[in-house]
Amino acid sequence: MARDTQSIVKMSRREGYALHPKAHKALVKRTVKPGGEHGRGMRPKTSQYLLQLREKQKVKRLYGLLERQFSNLMKEANRSRGQSGTVLLQLLEQRADNAVYRAGFAPSRRAARQLVTHGHFLLNGRRVDIPSIRLVAGDKLVLRDHSKSSEYFKKLDDTSPAPSGIPGWMKVDRKKVALEITGLPLRDDAEPDIKEQLIVEYYSR
Repeated sequence: MARDTQSIVKMSRREGYALHPKAHKALVKRTVKPGGEHGRGMRPKTSQYLLQLREKQKVKRLYGLLERQFSNLMKEANRSRGQSGTVLLQLLEQRADNAVYRAGFAPSRRAARQLVTHGHFLLNGRRVDIPSIRLVAGDKLVLRDHSKSSEYFKKLDDTSPAPSGIPGWMKVDRKKVALEITGLPLRDDAEPDIKEQLIVEYYSR
């Protein structure tokens, strides 16, 4: 399965945005973007195209998608009813790996992707190992009995403490490590500092 293996800290520094919890400290310590000696002293570009590109890259990397996956979601969002940018974020939020992360079963989306890929969950009673699978209202994602003996899930409160808030589009049973989708994600359920209109403009060039 194809995935982006670049350092999440380096990508965070490039985007100027913490794409992973462990990147927060790195952004505080080093504010200069990576690029080596050739990048030093250069005047940063501020064109509209660059703003659009960087926002697209930021969101793509935040959710852990490759370019083709992200482009296909944008095409689907453009074909759907509603504002394309909002629909795009809904589609991203509905991914199984993101749902596991939002439910508080993983400390990051990368970790959630790994949990799903390793087949730790059942989707509506059937084993699932596709992190990009889209969850809809009525879907139930439950930890497999076989995985309950895993040290990770035995120490879940240490490895991934319960989040301060659970999105309104899902119900979570932390004791059973289970979640149920109850509706569609709203725009406010995604990160507030995402400028989705820039992404729409990038793909509409």
